[in-house]
Amino acid sequence: MSFSLRQLDKTQLLHALRHQVEAALETLLSQQRDSQKAATHEENRSEHSKDTRATEQSYLARGLATRVADLRRTALQLTGPVARIFQPREAVAAMALVAIRIEEEGKPQIWWLVPTAGGFNLTESGLLIRTLTLSTPLGRALLGLQVGDDETFTTPRGQRSFKLLEVA
Repeated sequence: MSFSLRQLDKTQLLHALRHQVEAALETLLSQQRDSQKAATHEENRSEHSKDTRATEQSYLARGLATRVADLRRTALQLTGPVARIFQPREAVAAMALVAIRIEEEGKPQIWWLVPTAGGFNLTESGLLIRTLTLSTPLGRALLGLQVGDDETFTTPRGQRSFKLLEVA
């Protein structure tokens, strides 16, 4: 990899991640409000015992409310982490940026191990950085590794092997 992860600004990445989480929260809040209105709208009142429109809308509203609460917790948790820099031979831990090469894919991938908010994509200096929590199979496999280590992890599609190229 010709580009070093050390050139990335983790503080800026953390800001971008918080922004994405807050935007996702706003979208979910809007969907939740719409769903709650639909659940109580007169057009969704049951016309007979087999009519479940109102029940289905209330289930949807309840599910969205749960997702909103989870995303609020995520946003709150992202106010605490410090974007520290890892030394080249330091073991991977939470808040590490890592570059790996998955054997089957060949091309290096950049992952950021965050305590919460996995599954978001960030772009910095033209690079795609994906967030990953430590509770995922890949996140668990990365913990404690050092540059040059090879490891495997299990996915629903089977075993995948990777090499740790860089930690920052």
